[in-house]
Amino acid sequence: MILSTTPFIEGQPVKEYLGVVAGEAIVGANLFRDLFAAVRDIVGGRSGAYEEVMRGARETALRELAERAEELGANAVVGISLDYETVGGGSSILMVAATGTAVRV
Repeated sequence: MILSTTPFIEGQPVKEYLGVVAGEAIVGANLFRDLFAAVRDIVGGRSGAYEEVMRGARETALRELAERAEELGANAVVGISLDYETVGGGSSILMVAATGTAVRV
């Protein structure tokens, strides 16, 4: 499965558009990760724990997107857009949504 943020794939013309597909991942941050992130905010630096959570959520959303596209008979998804949002009380839940157009190239 070819995944691309561009509207087309160089050298591979789109033969058929199969529709919009999406994948979502919603993950909660735990208390200890929040505590260490708060300390990191005070002293500066990167929060490796949060980066890992975001990376995992993005990969899950893209994997689900590819699965939905495959169900439609696609071999590629173009025009992929990623959206990151925090939801819930205290913004302790991260949502990553990936959307794109399933195509056959």
